[in-house]
Amino acid sequence: MFFRNDMKFIFSLVLWTGFALCSQGKAKLDRITKMNNGDSLPAFDKEGHRGCRGLMPENTIPAMLRALDLGVTTLEMDAHITKDRMVIISHDPYFNQAITTKPDGQYLEPGEEKKLLLFGMNYVETQLYDVGLKPYARFPRQEKISVHKPLLSDLIDSVENYCARKKIRLPFYNIETKSTPETDLINHPAPDEFVNLLMSVVLSKHIQDRTIIQSFDPRTLQVLHRKYPSIMTALLIEGTNRIPVDDQIKQLGFIPTIYSPDYTMVNDSLLVKCRALNMKVIPWTVDDKSNIERLKKMGVDGIITDYPDLFDP
Repeated sequence: MFFRNDMKFIFSLVLWTGFALCSQGKAKLDRITKMNNGDSLPAFDKEGHRGCRGLMPENTIPAMLRALDLGVTTLEMDAHITKDRMVIISHDPYFNQAITTKPDGQYLEPGEEKKLLLFGMNYVETQLYDVGLKPYARFPRQEKISVHKPLLSDLIDSVENYCARKKIRLPFYNIETKSTPETDLINHPAPDEFVNLLMSVVLSKHIQDRTIIQSFDPRTLQVLHRKYPSIMTALLIEGTNRIPVDDQIKQLGFIPTIYSPDYTMVNDSLLVKCRALNMKVIPWTVDDKSNIERLKKMGVDGIITDYPDLFDP
């Protein structure tokens, strides 16, 4: 009798454990689906382009902190890889002449910049170059400060600590993989290595639930979809790309969380197509108040701008 009761108990325990594991598995799957659908994103996503390029030196920690003060919900930035395989925040694969001061205090001469590839320099070498002091005529409101290209890991630490000190909401991170097939192993690693290095930082900092990886290069998004399916993705589209949306998605091979086109491409037809595919629409880069308001009325899900101070409080 004792043996029979024992067996009943064990059988019940196995059934309960199996049910619990199934429930946990379903909850995890539901959560992954929710994340991929972008359901965790703000109802309207205010994104600061390269932090807030119109106001502070682009892709720097001060630009990100200023954007937070202006109420952005997502910090947009670009990632490259150094020679020693560190993830560094930079739009260009080299030190851009428009924003760079050399270690000797002189500005770069024409033709010098492309000799200073980030992928050909160790991280320590990159810190010898300033990217915030040189006047930038394109952005006259940009504050001039001495600053360097930061590591993604340092940027995340600074942002998270700043939010904790100021007791403000933690932001999302929209990180672009700057890669093209033509420059593999020249300006950057191949897609698999690029994505693995980037995701190593994201996962180590425990921000995967607040991370979007965006790219014009579908290959890096395809690697993400295959290896890191819970991460939100955004397909960036140039204004010159006239391939129909359905064909773009077929080429990608899956439906990304966000469709992110040049803002001049947004019209009612595009929004209808994206809604049918369950994609959010967040255009770039919108730098005047009238277009921000016009696009909001059309029903976009967010806007990327160099001037987050144009957003309503």
